[in-house]
Amino acid sequence: MKKLDKYIIKTFFGPFLFIFSVLFFIFIVNIIWTQMSQLTGKGLTYWEISKFLFYLGINVVSMVLPLTILLSSIMTFGDFGERYELAAMKAAGISLVRVMLPLFVTVSFLAGILFLFSNNVIPDFQRKAKNMMFNIISSKPAINFTPGVFIDQISGYSVKFDKISGVNGEKLEGVFLHKNASPYDDQQTIIATTGKFAQAVDKNYLKLILYKGYVFTDNITNKPYEERKKQPNQSIKFDSLVNHFDISELINNAIEKEKITDDYRFQTYTEVNETLVKNRKGNVATMNSIASPIISQTNNYVEYIDKTKTKDKIKEPYKIDTLKKDKKLEVLWNAYNKIDALKASVDSSQNAINDTVKLHNKIVMYQQRIVSYSFTCIIFFLIGASLGSIIRKGGMGLPVVISIIIFIIFYVLNLTVENLSWKGDMDPYLAAWIPNMVLFPFSLWLTYKALTDSQLFDIEKYKALFKPIIDKFAKPKEHQRYQ
Repeated sequence: MKKLDKYIIKTFFGPFLFIFSVLFFIFIVNIIWTQMSQLTGKGLTYWEISKFLFYLGINVVSMVLPLTILLSSIMTFGDFGERYELAAMKAAGISLVRVMLPLFVTVSFLAGILFLFSNNVIPDFQRKAKNMMFNIISSKPAINFTPGVFIDQISGYSVKFDKISGVNGEKLEGVFLHKNASPYDDQQTIIATTGKFAQAVDKNYLKLILYKGYVFTDNITNKPYEERKKQPNQSIKFDSLVNHFDISELINNAIEKEKITDDYRFQTYTEVNETLVKNRKGNVATMNSIASPIISQTNNYVEYIDKTKTKDKIKEPYKIDTLKKDKKLEVLWNAYNKIDALKASVDSSQNAINDTVKLHNKIVMYQQRIVSYSFTCIIFFLIGASLGSIIRKGGMGLPVVISIIIFIIFYVLNLTVENLSWKGDMDPYLAAWIPNMVLFPFSLWLTYKALTDSQLFDIEKYKALFKPIIDKFAKPKEHQRYQ
């Protein structure tokens, strides 16, 4: 039996490694497609870009591994059925449960590895990816200018360009440079019609050539206040001007330097528990701070209306437009305005509450998915092994179609409950486990069908089931030789 177990596991890992590589590559390509526009033109080396994409791509393992197990299981048992190996095993007295046992143990081991990977490796790589992205954006300002926006990452200067063009973004229009000097230093502002970036001899400097502009300088160094009041600003007109900015500090700043460390996605399961405890205490304080003023204002408004309401009986209802004109009801009009203001305050507070609930539910779902995705691997194995033994079809045809359909159902369920949880319409602990709760009974039902040799995908069986209905509406056909 040990040889058979080795053979089953070996047969499983053949398609497993291939499928995992293909799916991982597909998910990585999707990440490259969405992130590459933010990385190109930043002065990064291919090694730095590859490292960033690798850090970011590690996160997809939690989705790739369950799908790989599902597809590999269907293909493995489909191949066994197609080559009549499964029938030979059953003829030898080996039950399907015994055939599935070595792979069940293997998949459980992979599920345990996924838990450790999601709990320890993925948070660490997510932290590296987040910090690399932050440092890439903040430490490469020479190539990261945005038209119409002031950039102050260059030490000592605030810079703005109205328009940036050219193949590499080197042509500039509407240049504004301001030296961020102290109150006791010379103030300087440079305005130019056009300009361009040029390559400096020293890579630690950013070379900027300006055309047709003015340099405005306020010479205040070592001069008394009265003398500075009498001296007007100096302006110098130029046709071309070359400026070099020292960006060595930014360039030499390691892009992997970790500045962001307090995100819940960087934490293990146990650390997230501690974060949730702190978050709940903070949420209670936040809710109290939001609710107390509203309750107090509401009570004051109700008391105000009770004291000022008229005792006269209203024969016919007043229109709101006429309340202000009626002096007797002017007080009620003021109360109405206050209530309207209170309503706006409540709406604003509701948005703050929604944001608080969304953040809390995100943290909970992130923590629970560290565990739930490991159970997804086992559920997908039961589904895949059962379907493979039923359809008895290997290769990349029907198994791939079925796997994709099942995975889409799982993914849609995941997104649906996630959105409901973020809105506060569903408990986050329940939302994280609902996809598994839906698919687990389905996996048990399929396993039962496989153990009882059910002809679940036998087309002839369904034709026979609907044959009386088809014959009732179909016209009788003559024998071919009489036609």
